[in-house]
Amino acid sequence: MYIYDSVKKEKVEFHSIEKNRAKIYVCGPTVYDDSHLGHARSAIAFDLLHRVLKANDYEVIMTKNFTDIDDKIIKKMYETSRTLEDITSEYITAYKNDMQTLNVLENTIEPKATQNLEIMKEMINNLISKDCAYITSDGVYFDTSKDEHYGSISNRASDENSIARVESNKEKRNQSDFALWKFTKENDVEFEANFGNGRPGWHIECSAMIKEHLAYKDTPYQIDIHGGGADLIFPHHENEAAQTRCSSNQDLAKYWMHNGFVNIDGEKMSKSLGNSFFLKDVLKSYSGEVIRFYLMTTHYRANFNFNEEDLISSKKRLDKLYRVKKRVYGASASTVNKEFKQNLLNALNDDINTSKALSIIDEMISNANDKLDANAKDKAFKKELIANIEFIQNILGIATFDAYSYFQFGINENDKEKIEDLIAKRTEAKKDKNFELSDKIRDELTQMQISIMDTANGVVWEKL
Repeated sequence: MYIYDSVKKEKVEFHSIEKNRAKIYVCGPTVYDDSHLGHARSAIAFDLLHRVLKANDYEVIMTKNFTDIDDKIIKKMYETSRTLEDITSEYITAYKNDMQTLNVLENTIEPKATQNLEIMKEMINNLISKDCAYITSDGVYFDTSKDEHYGSISNRASDENSIARVESNKEKRNQSDFALWKFTKENDVEFEANFGNGRPGWHIECSAMIKEHLAYKDTPYQIDIHGGGADLIFPHHENEAAQTRCSSNQDLAKYWMHNGFVNIDGEKMSKSLGNSFFLKDVLKSYSGEVIRFYLMTTHYRANFNFNEEDLISSKKRLDKLYRVKKRVYGASASTVNKEFKQNLLNALNDDINTSKALSIIDEMISNANDKLDANAKDKAFKKELIANIEFIQNILGIATFDAYSYFQFGINENDKEKIEDLIAKRTEAKKDKNFELSDKIRDELTQMQISIMDTANGVVWEKL
């Protein structure tokens, strides 16, 4: 299996620190608002990594943190008169629900910053004792000059634009030094610490949580893979790596992986979606699986230009897979086709090459339709096809819906009840040999743009 290492800037063969075990830490959201498409992109990218590693027989310890203490959260507290826990618990729940809708596998560990303050303070004290950190009037800072490898993650040691956005502190030893701990200010959240009451800086939380929950102790690297959005490479990941090197004398991660940005093409977004970046708004019009499939059509490292025109085209492509699934409705699975499985796995083992993987699935769909057209009663092929689709479900997280319920998306519960009621009445009419009423009900359903099909497993329906 090959992955692209953001630090080495090349594809490298993946070798885990411990055989058949992969420890992964992905930077999660700051929970002050609803999830946006950037969150979805990152979550799906690393969910695919999770699934592909599992398919290669790795035990995966997938960790994603929640930043539940931050300037934006504090601002929202004072704007809304709500508690920090009230705000963060709401958005953590909303985020988890969104990820479930996108078919993202559950994380093994989900640490929160506020639950790991002691390990952060311990790490800061360790850095102070080594003179790698120092105390000023407004907080505790990391001395970047004490890390000879500072800049090795991003291949730059400073960012003038980034530094310019931060309030200048003349007490800093170096312009690139960053806050490990911020002392209490007015309208702030405060935690006790021996070096001064306040709250942690952003960068320290990830280093501390990796050390607490994941780190190997007697190896050059604490974890196998550290991931996140490309915007985190500098300064966040650079600073994390520096803290860990100076505190633990280990490199934070053996491999670094980053996903590309999501851009919104406003000209091609509908009025219903507008230019909204929020996932919840897109999910009103499209199912989570359609969004997932669309986001997978571009390689995870590339920037993604999100527009509704392409989203609709992508949905039509996914529809074809479900139409094949409909053609084998009710069949049980046998064994996945070895060649198909290996081809799909080979594509994904090449740095999660979803474009190639989806083209392999397109070819499978075309061949399946040809075979079913030639012999619709080929039970052995149908069973193999079901097994192929189940493998797709497991490794890509798509085609998970019932073949008919997928095409029911967008119908509200009241209309569903009405449709089910009409189908029940039609079934009774057919039992009573009242074919006139049966046909009348079918016509009524057709006018509602509902197609029905009598199968060995009962009546199934979908939206036309």
